[in-house]
Amino acid sequence: MPDPELFRHGGFRLAARLFAPPADLRSTEAQLRRFRAFAQAEDPLADALVDAPRDVFEEALTRGISKTPQAPAEVENFFAVVESAPYWLDLDRVDRGAKAITRTGLLGLFPLGDMSLMGGYLASRATKSLVATGEIEHLAGRRLIETAAWWIDVTTPGNLRPHRAGYAAALRVRLVHAHVRAAMNRRRDWDYDAWDRPVNQVQTAGTLILFSLVFVLGTQFLGIRYTERERGDILHLWRYVGWLMGVDEELLPADETDAWRLLWLLATTEFIPDDDSKRLAKALLTTHENSRAGKVLSRVHSAISRLVLGRVNADFLELPDDPVAQAAVLAAAAANFAAETARRHIPGATALQELIGGLERRRYVGQLAKIVQLDPTYARHMRAA
Repeated sequence: MPDPELFRHGGFRLAARLFAPPADLRSTEAQLRRFRAFAQAEDPLADALVDAPRDVFEEALTRGISKTPQAPAEVENFFAVVESAPYWLDLDRVDRGAKAITRTGLLGLFPLGDMSLMGGYLASRATKSLVATGEIEHLAGRRLIETAAWWIDVTTPGNLRPHRAGYAAALRVRLVHAHVRAAMNRRRDWDYDAWDRPVNQVQTAGTLILFSLVFVLGTQFLGIRYTERERGDILHLWRYVGWLMGVDEELLPADETDAWRLLWLLATTEFIPDDDSKRLAKALLTTHENSRAGKVLSRVHSAISRLVLGRVNADFLELPDDPVAQAAVLAAAAANFAAETARRHIPGATALQELIGGLERRRYVGQLAKIVQLDPTYARHMRAA
């Protein structure tokens, strides 16, 4: 089995060497124990909504709890919290972070699948809820599409304002997590000693760091350039998404160094892959092969994953080792870096790239809707749970 300490044994090796801050990321034993305690913590506020009327939740979600008469107490309690913004929230920073993400266009989808999802499969305890559905191979493609559509919803400028699409998407997924927890807690075969609580705080924080810091690392690895303020704004956006999704304040990184420390803790304690990790990785690769570009696109995705996750982890996940594809990825990254360097010195080029990226993303969502019937309410997931 690969060593879980990814920074010492190759996982995220190039990204870590190129972009990690100089600070010592190691935690004390007391900090590790404190972190691991969150693996037994769930989300009581959202869990109380599992049996609440869904139409009432949707009304409060889109109109506000003050305009939702006769809402049950658990719905009122939930929205009383989420509608009271945290003291640190700066929505202007959130929108700036969304613009920086949007600027990456469709290129931003590569780290989403090849680093965030594939890297997340190394955390075997976090995969058990997904494995328990028994639909890994059959619905891997649909899950990838729905994740991409959700990610675009929450990273579009203006969408995280109250009651807009990204705000609603974050809270709906939080409710999906509550339904999954309820379903897993009803199972007699759930191994709490080995797998911790289902969809616990550590796992949700892990998802957050994969979509935030790991996304930044992945896009930088592919040649995208950010200013220090842009990186901070992207992390601020995901800090708010995490807050909406019920992640404990103690686990929400306030800055880039915080995010790196959280990633180190996750790598040290959670990234322990098993046979289910292999099954998930295989299903994701098969999904890439079924696309229009087929095996060529799959080679690119595998090359990115292998370069970033490292040889040991890539071999364990049985990712193809294709030196030609890896060389092509590195060459493309160098070209992107040169273009990005030019963009930073050309007046108006950044705004133009944000416009182009936004158009690419909207067209992509339209294409996704032709492949599967996207349901922004995630009703299917709740019925399945």
